[in-house]
Amino acid sequence: MLLTKAVEGEAVVEEVGKFAEYVGGKIPGLIDFAVGVVLALVVFFIGTKLIKWIRKLIRISMEKGNVDKGVRQFVDSLVKFALYAILIFSIGSKFGLDTTSVAAALASCGVAIGLALQGSLSNFAGGVLILILKPFVVGDYIIEDNKGREGTVKEIQLFYTKLLTVDNKTVIIPNGSLANTSLTNVTAQDKRRLDLSVGISYDADLKKAKQMIEELLRKDEDVLQNEDITVFVDSLGDSAVVIGARGWVKKEAYWTAKWRLTENIKLTLDENGIEIPFNQVVVHMKEQ
Repeated sequence: MLLTKAVEGEAVVEEVGKFAEYVGGKIPGLIDFAVGVVLALVVFFIGTKLIKWIRKLIRISMEKGNVDKGVRQFVDSLVKFALYAILIFSIGSKFGLDTTSVAAALASCGVAIGLALQGSLSNFAGGVLILILKPFVVGDYIIEDNKGREGTVKEIQLFYTKLLTVDNKTVIIPNGSLANTSLTNVTAQDKRRLDLSVGISYDADLKKAKQMIEELLRKDEDVLQNEDITVFVDSLGDSAVVIGARGWVKKEAYWTAKWRLTENIKLTLDENGIEIPFNQVVVHMKEQ
C-alpha cells in the first residue's frame, strides 16, 4: 500500500511539474499580450487626444479664413472619419494584423457595398457638389421646387441637409435630391423686392388711392428709399381696380415690412372712405 501511495505521489508531482512547465512557457506570451493591450490603450488614448487637437486646429484655421460653416462641418466630419480609420489600422498592425490583406478585403467589400448603397453614395456626392458649387450656404432660406420643402439651412452634413421651417420643424433632405433638383434661394441677395396689391372700388378716387399707397411706402422705415418705388394699376378685375405697389427692402425685413404695409394700406384706405370691394355679381333683369 505504501508503494502504491508513493507511485501516486510521484505521478501528481510529475503532473504538477508539467503544468508548471506549461504555464511557465506561456507566461512570456501572456506578458507580451498584456503589454500590447496596455500599449494599444495608451496609443488609442493619445491618438484620440491628437485627433481632437488636429480637428480643433483645422476648425480654427477655417474660421480665420472665413470658410463657409457648411464646408467646415463637412471637412470636420471627413477628417474625423479618416483619422480614426488610420488610428484603428495602426493599432491593429501592432497585434499582427495584415493591413494589406485587410485593405484588399475592404476594397472588395467596398465594391459590393457601393452597389448596395448607391443612394447613400449619391447623397455623399451631392453633399460634395453642394459644398463646392455653393448653391446655398448655412443660414440661407431655400425652397426645394420638386416637393415644395422650404426652410432655413441649419446644417450641411455628409449625406443630408437640415432645414428649419418657420414653425420650428426640422426637415432633413438627402443631398442627392438637393443636388439633382431645382431650388430657389430666397436670401441669396441682400435685398428683396416687395410686391403688394390691393383692389379698390370702381367708384373710388384712383389717383388719391395711388398717392396714399405711395406715401406709405416712402414713409416706411424698412423700404429702401434709394431704390425704385412704384405704384401702378395692375389690372381691372371683375369687381375691383387692382393697384400694385413695388419697393425694395433688406432680406431680413421682408416679412415684417410686408405685414405692416398691408395693414397700414387697409387702415389708410378705410380712413379716407376708399372701399375695398368683395367679389360681387351684378344681375340685370330684362323687362318682359
